[in-house]
Amino acid sequence: MNALLSSLPLAEGSTHAHTGAWVAAVLRSRIAEGQLLPGTKLSEQALSAAMGVSRNTLREAFAVLDHELVITRIPNRGVFVSSPGPEGVREIYAVRRMIEPAAVLWGPDLDVAALESIIVDARAALKAGDIAKMADANQCFHEELVRATGSVHLQELMTKVLARMRLVFHAMGDAPDFHSHYVELNATLVDLLQSGKREQASEEMRGYLDRAEAELLAHIAADEEH
Repeated sequence: MNALLSSLPLAEGSTHAHTGAWVAAVLRSRIAEGQLLPGTKLSEQALSAAMGVSRNTLREAFAVLDHELVITRIPNRGVFVSSPGPEGVREIYAVRRMIEPAAVLWGPDLDVAALESIIVDARAALKAGDIAKMADANQCFHEELVRATGSVHLQELMTKVLARMRLVFHAMGDAPDFHSHYVELNATLVDLLQSGKREQASEEMRGYLDRAEAELLAHIAADEEH
């Protein structure tokens, strides 16, 4: 976590940065980017010093992230980045099924060229066998899909969902095929969108999410048995 602390933005000079919401947004972003992994302990002393905020402000941020299930507070031990279980996965995919297929079908700001660019990056990561970069590309892909809605509120909601998704993806680090086959599934969606087949792409998106949820739940169940 020491490297992360040196890269955190300081609150100084910002009119809004001393708020818990700002700190929560920074930490959420770091989790979504994979810089804070499940089980990481979040030290009040270290974070407040690194970000130039009070401990009370940091505690406000922790309350927000705790409500979002991104962190876990353990009495007498501290605050830790969460590791979503089966119910967390189901909740994540319930939200995604409501947003992403609709974004694909109706999003007025759909940018197919941006999606194509992400696929190029994802295929390069696949060729290099770089799981972390495949996961990064996947996160960017789904962010871009929701950006098509043109809704700031939906994009903010998706940022929260993707922060939790990153924690789930980390649990799949020992299953590289999980990440690799979604590279081409994303490419298939882009091919359909390039052809103007938004309704078909939306149907594919629903099936895609069902498959991903089932695969994640099976992996978690297998881990719990061992």
